[in-house]
Amino acid sequence: MEVNTMKKLEKAALKSSGIDFMRLGIGILFVVGVMIYTLSTKGGMSNSMFLAIATVFGAYMAMNIGANDVANNVGPAVGSKALTMGGAILIAAIFEASGALIAGADVTNTIRKGIIDLNTFENVDVFIWAMMSALLAAALWLNLATYFKAPVSTTHSIVGGVMGAGIAAGGFGIVHWVTMGKIVASWVISPIFGGLIAAGFLFTIKKTIVFKDDKVAAAKKWVPLFVAIMAWAFTTYITLKGFKHIWIDVTNFLTFLPQTKAPTFEIASIFGIIVAIITFVLLKSNITKKANNLDNSRVSINALFTIPLIFAAALLSFAHGANDVANAVGPLSAINDAVMNGGISAKSGIPIWVMAIGGIGISVGLALYGPKLIKTVGSEITELDQIRAFAIALAAAITVIIASQLGLPVSSTHIAVGAVFGVGFLREFMKLEVNKEEEIKKEVIKEEEHLKIMVIELDNIQKKSDKTKEDYEKIVSLYEHIESQEKIIKRLRKILKKEIKTEYVKRDMLKKIVAAWVITVPVAGFFSALIFFVIKGMML
Repeated sequence: MEVNTMKKLEKAALKSSGIDFMRLGIGILFVVGVMIYTLSTKGGMSNSMFLAIATVFGAYMAMNIGANDVANNVGPAVGSKALTMGGAILIAAIFEASGALIAGADVTNTIRKGIIDLNTFENVDVFIWAMMSALLAAALWLNLATYFKAPVSTTHSIVGGVMGAGIAAGGFGIVHWVTMGKIVASWVISPIFGGLIAAGFLFTIKKTIVFKDDKVAAAKKWVPLFVAIMAWAFTTYITLKGFKHIWIDVTNFLTFLPQTKAPTFEIASIFGIIVAIITFVLLKSNITKKANNLDNSRVSINALFTIPLIFAAALLSFAHGANDVANAVGPLSAINDAVMNGGISAKSGIPIWVMAIGGIGISVGLALYGPKLIKTVGSEITELDQIRAFAIALAAAITVIIASQLGLPVSSTHIAVGAVFGVGFLREFMKLEVNKEEEIKKEVIKEEEHLKIMVIELDNIQKKSDKTKEDYEKIVSLYEHIESQEKIIKRLRKILKKEIKTEYVKRDMLKKIVAAWVITVPVAGFFSALIFFVIKGMML
């Protein structure tokens, strides 16, 4: 038996290592292909080797974004069984790349969110070294976080990288510390907002549908409304975040729209209301037909949220690809601009080939290494079903909308993970689910009835004037059983009165993720400064 077990373990280990080598090989092929393309098209220029190396770092960064950050978009859908792992990866890969290529930033701040002062750089070469260091450091940190299954903010990673390289190049005075303070504030704001909104929606769904006696009737009434709210939220979210980079083209085509540089909240919200009304009308009759064939159970009601969850995963991926691809290609486009023009610019256009590296790289990283973080977000923080995952997806979109209107700095990663924690902590706060509470109450009543029968029997025997030996033995036995029964009832009542200590949120995972969030900027900054000094030492 032991020999067979060892053989099975060896076979499994060989299979696992073979898959790991295959993933690594595909990743290396992508990076090498990117480098060959860059050298073949830009090889005759000054500093072309720097650009080729930077392109490798950008491709590596993009793959790590795919491996780590995209899990937030599809993890809840996978954890709730609305999507299979393969289906989630396929949908996310398509929509991430589409978001990057269709609505990706055509112009971006090369120094993310004004983190450092460009005027302090000595020359173009030092600037190129700093951007290369930032890219590589952020990618290394993301790689490490993914290995330890910690979902972290890719924006914070590149922010830390740029900050660290900037300090190494020009000292602490180069950093805009007010901006860094806002980023630190987002560590707290993002998860709290996401968690509260997700918990609020889940609580509302429970009260309006799950806790009702006639769940099917409640679902017919409320599910179309909840999905319409999601339609409004995602249409508004996509318009504000996904189309802001191509809004001028949209207004040129649709001339009746206000000719603004970016979509306003009012316009985005009107789009959202229109889509929400259409969704409600179309869904109302469809939900009624489906609900007529459902059992009056939570499991059946859960199924009604599956299709909306799939749309949510796709739309979140599209918006993420449109926005966060800049974390990989922003510094790369800055290096490309510096190499092409021989100067440092605060803003630079992103060439389509650079954007393609980011979009394709995210999809490649997701396909190769995404499942690890998808499982973490979807099932290793708290148990999810379709209703809980729906609340998380809705919270992710609405939190970004609210925060952007209030001017609050937020991280999409922290929002999504905070929403997962919010759902888990709500389950803990509510403690006993209604069905479990009723079950224990019924058990108490049953045991009390049993106790009452024994007490009556004991009383009847004791009233007898001519007790036999068997009667006395029965009395002793009844006293023992009554004492035992009273202990059982006392224990059950204690369970009902006392707060149940069941942890629906895994505390070890909570501590690990929070720790990773806190150290992201400083660790990425340290890596970046170290890499900058190494590059500088090699070049001098």
